[in-house]
Amino acid sequence: MMKVGFTIGKFAPLHKGHQYLIEKGLSEMDKFYVVIYETDVTKIPIETRANWIKKMYPEAELIYAKNPPSQYGLDEESVKIQTDYLKEILKEITVTHFYNSEPYGKFVARDLKIKEVQVDRKREKYPISGTAIRKKMDENEGYVEKMVYNDLKNA
Repeated sequence: MMKVGFTIGKFAPLHKGHQYLIEKGLSEMDKFYVVIYETDVTKIPIETRANWIKKMYPEAELIYAKNPPSQYGLDEESVKIQTDYLKEILKEITVTHFYNSEPYGKFVARDLKIKEVQVDRKREKYPISGTAIRKKMDENEGYVEKMVYNDLKNA
């Protein structure tokens, strides 16, 4: 059976923690998808954020998550809204594994009836987040590739 994995994110910006997760998925799966969400947390458009991933990981398949639900949370209603959205996005693809480092990962895997793969959940390897980078870009420059940093500086 073919192993098909995916991850999701805003990649706002793409950082070394994301890269580690994507690289792990690519190395362990026969096929790996990156679902990139539209978001208003950054001025960087989805196309630019997707381009970072395309340039660094041309073997990854990209899926654009346009107009995602605005309701987030770990309560059952929010989880169902989000996982129903993912089911719709992935309806043409038979996925077997969900790669993530977030608490919601177990719900996505449960609702899609696939295996969850936790990657650096405690952020010990890469103690960073997109939020931290957006708040203090210059202090966290080392966690992003040069092309990403340049796009952030020019946004």
